[in-house]
Parts: sequence; C-alpha cells; structure tokens
Amino acid sequence: MHHHGYTWLGSAHELLKDGPRRPLHPEFRSSKVMPLECAHWLLKPASFIVGTWTDPGQAAEWFGRQARDFASSFASERERDGARLAEMTSRAVERVMSGEDVVGGWYLTGQRFLSVSVIACSPHRLRPEIACPADAPT
Repeated sequence: MHHHGYTWLGSAHELLKDGPRRPLHPEFRSSKVMPLECAHWLLKPASFIVGTWTDPGQAAEWFGRQARDFASSFASERERDGARLAEMTSRAVERVMSGEDVVGGWYLTGQRFLSVSVIACSPHRLRPEIACPADAPT
C-alpha cells in the first residue's frame, strides 16, 4: 500500500460548483478542484499527484508541512495554532498507518480555500475497484 498527495488552492466559490467535482461530469478529469469523494482523487490524471509515499511518517509530515506553510493565511485564528497543527500531523501518522485517507481543508483570507489530501492507494479501502492513477496508461 502507498498514499498519494494532492493539493488544491483556489476560489472558495469553486466549491459551490459540484458538477466538476463528480466523476460523471465532463470536466471532472481536467478540473483540479477537489472531488466530492476523497477516493475520487484516484480517478484524476497521475499528473495531479504531488507526492507518493510508502512511509506513513513521510506522508503525514508532508500533510503537516502543507498546512503549516499556509497557516498564516488561515481565515480562522484557531486553525493557525502551532500546537493544533502539530497534533493534526501526529494523528495523520496513525491514520496513514491504518490505511486511511488524511484530508484537510481550510478557508484562507481572500475568499480562497486550501485542500490537502493524502489518499490511500492500491487498494483504497472504500474503493478497491479504483486502480492506481500512476499505473494508468498515459
């Protein structure tokens, strides 16, 4: 088993358009906005993958680093707390070790939204029928 990392940073208004966030929509594969279901990241092109890990600690650290890099822009002061971010990263290690997804989403200043996802692959525990996008023919 391994995990793939995905990020999306964009207008919070894009989240209201759920069509491109669903696999049957014609724009789904080309849309970089996060899908409605976490496992559906695996249906996107392999070029959307920003990292792949077999080591749970490395996957969780990447997840935490993405959040910390944007923490000063979080719209919520509570979400910016360093201890809170450290705890989130610590819990992420446990979840990745269990074969689970780790997903975070934060509203940022300027009406933006950041999505950071570490998605289990080969197989995904809830969607084992979805093949690894890195193995898909280009």
